[in-house]
Amino acid sequence: MSVPIETIRNIGIVAHIDAGKTTTTERILYYTGASHRMGNVDDGTTVTDFDPEEAKRGITIYSAAITCHWKGTRINIIDTPGHVDFTAEVERSLRVLDGAVVIFSAVEGVEAQSETVWRQADRYGVPRICFVNKMDRVGADFQRTFQDIEDRLHAHPIALQIPMGAGSPPDPNAFRGIIDLISQRALYFDRESLGAKVEEREIPEAWRDEAARWRQKLLETVALLDDDLLNAYMETGDLASDDVIRLLRKATIQGLLQPVLCGAALNYVGVQPLLDAITHYLPSPLDRPPIRGIHPNPKKQKPEGEIRKPLPDEPFCGLVFKIQAEQHADLCYVRVYSGRLKSGTRVLNPRLGKKELISQIWRVQADSKEPIETRQVEAGDIIGVVGPKESVTGDTLCDPSRPILLESIKFPETVISMAIEPETNAERKKLADVLNRLARQDPTFSVQISEETGQTIVSGMGELHLEVIRERIHRDFGLNVRVHKPRVSYRETVAGTAEARGEFHRKAGDSVQFAAVTVRVEPFQGEKSVTIENGLKPGELPPELEKAALESIRERAQGGGALGFPLMHVRFTLAGAEYREGETTEVAVRAAAVEAVDKALAEAGVKLLEPIMRLEVVSPEQFLGNIQADLNTRRAMIISQERRGHLAVLEAEVPLAEMFGYSTQVRSLSQGRASYSMEPLKYDAAPPEVLESMWG
Repeated sequence: MSVPIETIRNIGIVAHIDAGKTTTTERILYYTGASHRMGNVDDGTTVTDFDPEEAKRGITIYSAAITCHWKGTRINIIDTPGHVDFTAEVERSLRVLDGAVVIFSAVEGVEAQSETVWRQADRYGVPRICFVNKMDRVGADFQRTFQDIEDRLHAHPIALQIPMGAGSPPDPNAFRGIIDLISQRALYFDRESLGAKVEEREIPEAWRDEAARWRQKLLETVALLDDDLLNAYMETGDLASDDVIRLLRKATIQGLLQPVLCGAALNYVGVQPLLDAITHYLPSPLDRPPIRGIHPNPKKQKPEGEIRKPLPDEPFCGLVFKIQAEQHADLCYVRVYSGRLKSGTRVLNPRLGKKELISQIWRVQADSKEPIETRQVEAGDIIGVVGPKESVTGDTLCDPSRPILLESIKFPETVISMAIEPETNAERKKLADVLNRLARQDPTFSVQISEETGQTIVSGMGELHLEVIRERIHRDFGLNVRVHKPRVSYRETVAGTAEARGEFHRKAGDSVQFAAVTVRVEPFQGEKSVTIENGLKPGELPPELEKAALESIRERAQGGGALGFPLMHVRFTLAGAEYREGETTEVAVRAAAVEAVDKALAEAGVKLLEPIMRLEVVSPEQFLGNIQADLNTRRAMIISQERRGHLAVLEAEVPLAEMFGYSTQVRSLSQGRASYSMEPLKYDAAPPEVLESMWG
């Protein structure tokens, strides 16, 4: 049934690994009636972690979509992974969401992956609210976490609740409930009813001064958002709850403030107020700016671009943000930005210039699907469709009569590779088909055949990422495969600038083919890994030959550098060409361009780049010396060291090549008590000995 667009909330639940995202989602689904049993991460029984690998490892690997209803609002939730190897799942989710709930552990505060997801949300302009979870754990500290959000994320948090106590019994100051600063009531959650019964009481005497101090800070911040209310606040020292909620909503949607709530999801505390906050403060699709794109035909492009408002009567436009393998046909997750989408219709994929059939539309509930009775959906919704054969993640689908091409989704470069082969030659073709299908689903997974060895090389975001894919190949597709030791995905750049001339001159009978092309290559930090520019004067080459020269330069550049690794931070310029009427052909121009590129690369010299990771290790202080000493042997550069409660946090930059097997090592150095997270940071020059071993 179609619901008013203003009552829809498309939200993501994002956080560092183990902050409690999936547990919080489970509680939300239970209290909204979307599930009738609370699952447990440790038991592998959660609704959204439905994949066998997720249940086995106790982590989220795939973003899961699920719909629930709360007080007249439809909430489309995407529960995302926290592990950096699966950052693509977060990236693609934030691209299509209207708001996000960012969960922080009250013990660890802001962690490395929290910063990553916050930056991703910043990039897409996603309004967010914060939930400080695990207030019932030893070492929990709301004030410190709140300050962390402000200092480390450069955010503007505003507390709407404060906890009563922290930690768990027998501590006399154990966490026992929360104080709502807007209603000025203490909330207690009944454990016997699994938190379903919430009791409101007067704020206890011991907490009144603390609550008054936080409430004053809240009211002062809100009053500054509106001149009339500021005057009223100056006169009375108070504001009506409705005015506070209205102004907080406006400021949250504009990204000026981030409301902060607290609780302990595992023990059922604080989830219903979080649901209220989602409906009060996060935007509906109508509150977000209209989506902008371009016309796929540059000749029809308007200066202001193509704009679609989130209304059902606009031309249809949507974005494919995820593809999931199903037994018979792949399921494409689509965010509908405008218009209506009906099953049985054909829509245009403007990137391909082809029409795709929408044969079925489904409401996705984690690992199950429900048919949509009306067989159509409207602007603002997130659904699953079956039918598109060639569309990939990041593709636009639109009304064929009103084409629009939306900005695609950018994903980070892969950093790790390994060779993979089937156990028998008979399964080689099946493996190739499976790998191509997996690469279509996962934009951070790629497959290529090594020209030198003929091996199939798969690349991904980390050891865990490739391990999970290997398990999927075995479990879902029944293929036994052998894999070789993971290896680093190096890149190449040029050491300097060089210009070279390539010439093609061939006589065959009475005909002569001739062309000369000059190419300049130089280091360059552009938006793309390799930038190709045209430096020819008008008329120096006929247009079709100029196009052929540029295409050849691009194709040769994609073939990699002297060592065969992909090039990055390089600019090629078509700097000159020599043309002879009747002799200069497309074949001659292409051959001359390739020779010019090879010569220029050889003269400029090779510089090997290796992936550098950002590493954060959290450990009890007594093990820090051992951990630091070990990192020094791994060519790590320690960036910072700080205390976070009773733990020490060490941040470093370290080459990925030195980090294989680190999880075992850090456990043995800390008696199993240290944890770490690692994410790709940049590519940087590898030391000379690494390059020498390559040439050797």
